[in-house]
Amino acid sequence: MNLSTNELRNGSLLLAEPFLQGNYFSRSVVLLADYSQEGAFGIIINKPMETKVNEVLLDYPELDFPIYLGGPVQKDNVFFIHTLGDIIPESVKIIDGLFWGGDFEMVKELIKTKSLNSTNIRFFIGYAGWTSMQLEEELKINSWVISESNTEEIMGNDSAKLWKTLVKRLGDDYKDWINYPINPMLN
Repeated sequence: MNLSTNELRNGSLLLAEPFLQGNYFSRSVVLLADYSQEGAFGIIINKPMETKVNEVLLDYPELDFPIYLGGPVQKDNVFFIHTLGDIIPESVKIIDGLFWGGDFEMVKELIKTKSLNSTNIRFFIGYAGWTSMQLEEELKINSWVISESNTEEIMGNDSAKLWKTLVKRLGDDYKDWINYPINPMLN
């Protein structure tokens, strides 16, 4: 279901229109982790990198999970979302069953005890951020469509197909988006 700009909230998904260019936002799905009148914080959830978590977090216990391209802001920081709630202290609820951030030391302990898997935690390099009213302006020029999802879909293992899956769900008004070439200059 697509939502109006009045319905932006934590947990909303932003689907990039098909001609939005750049490595970060081309056909991206952004999960809004924090939205308010002061601005928005989100992470791109459908851009897994070939880099593994252990290649970025060198002082972490071995964890052979992919790391995702989270966005162009603070590209030297790692962020994470998870389904573990209070198990990771200082976590912030996004929607029912989905949280961001928390105590990195507890995450280390959970890695050591093999309590984590790729369906209950995801790591991201950088994030996407908007200042007050910036995201609303981008919505007015149709850079994004707002959609909803659920924890299972967000944390599912088919992130590379997520944009296409969610666009199909938007209905007939958006069905042509799927067939637009990634680079119209090559068409």
